[in-house]
Amino acid sequence: MDYEAFLKERKIKVTQGRVIILEIIDNYSQAISADNIYEQCKEKGHNVDLSTVYRSLDLFERKDIIEKFNLGDGKYNYKIKDHKHKHVIECSLCHKEVEIDCPMLPVEELIKNKTGFVLIEHELKVKAVCQECMKHSKENKKK
Repeated sequence: MDYEAFLKERKIKVTQGRVIILEIIDNYSQAISADNIYEQCKEKGHNVDLSTVYRSLDLFERKDIIEKFNLGDGKYNYKIKDHKHKHVIECSLCHKEVEIDCPMLPVEELIKNKTGFVLIEHELKVKAVCQECMKHSKENKKK
């Protein structure tokens, strides 16, 4: 990936630090912590401050480039947003369907951080009622 062009396309000022940080996140196979990004910068001989790492991560998150996973205890991991699978929620009454991004990604990160287990598959089953049916149901109960 051409990281400079990628940043320019998103109207982000290109700096050496941002390019390096983006490259590290993109080349890491899993979500990665800010401290780990900082350590990799140092190992590769790049002079990037930890504060630069955090500011860049905040900017990348605001620009919808990365996902931030809350691991608890004030710890976070970051990963480049990719095209992830979706789930369909169906109203139990009228059967209207809505597609949503998978809500399991933060849960997967939390499980990995707390247990070391990496989920290779998950099954999500939810029951839902849409707003229109819920409203209609409440109106009928009042009568």
